[in-house]
Amino acid sequence: MKIILFSDIHSNLPALQAFFKDLENREYDAIYCLGDLVGYNVWPNEVIEEIRKRKIPTIAGNYDFGIGRRSNDCGCAYKTDEEKANGKVSISLTNELVNDKNRAYLRTLPAHIKLEFQLNEDRLNVLLVHGSPRKINEYLFEDRAEKSMIRIMEQADADVMCFGHTHKPYHRTFDSADESASHFRHAINIGSIGKPKDSDNRGSYIILDINENASVKDKDSISVEFVKFEYDIEKAAKAVEDSILPNSYADNLRNGY
Repeated sequence: MKIILFSDIHSNLPALQAFFKDLENREYDAIYCLGDLVGYNVWPNEVIEEIRKRKIPTIAGNYDFGIGRRSNDCGCAYKTDEEKANGKVSISLTNELVNDKNRAYLRTLPAHIKLEFQLNEDRLNVLLVHGSPRKINEYLFEDRAEKSMIRIMEQADADVMCFGHTHKPYHRTFDSADESASHFRHAINIGSIGKPKDSDNRGSYIILDINENASVKDKDSISVEFVKFEYDIEKAAKAVEDSILPNSYADNLRNGY
């Protein structure tokens, strides 16, 4: 079972179009979007409509949650006064651009998607969230303490937990069992399609491969391929610069931050 997982498009239509083009050359069995379709660029409606047209199962990101409710708060953890001021411009413009039909769609997106596999007398739970199972805008960075990650996954009954929000892809594996037997859990950040922050300006998504013998007792029975793809960054950056959005958002696209 090969599953495509992508997230954090953030109104970047050229990146989304390049992503769909990249998928034409790949074989997969299912596809899911982990949210944050909108914000930070000028194509929120077009991005939403591309997702809806393909009937891709999608969960709400924190930005989608805010825009769906016409809120002025995207749930973003801005660190400086400049970032906060820029963020106000972004959410204001996004609220102005998103039409009523697409806003209603964002409002009805589910918080989580849970897939339960039953293989070889094992149950394998795959949980798809945006930030974390506990909170839509919780950041699970790669340096999060192992005990904390295991606790979050155990409480959510997740053997494989896939998420976005930080825009920085990684895959960590933990053995959460007692001394009697291993119980491996996988925490996977799938990166960002349209606003990467890992100093690589290419779009990023993953292919999650669950083989027919997959088991929580075998950490290698779950594999992850991180895929990077090129897109027309200048088109996306120029759209920012031609709008009321801060030019720093264009620089971020060019620099992968």
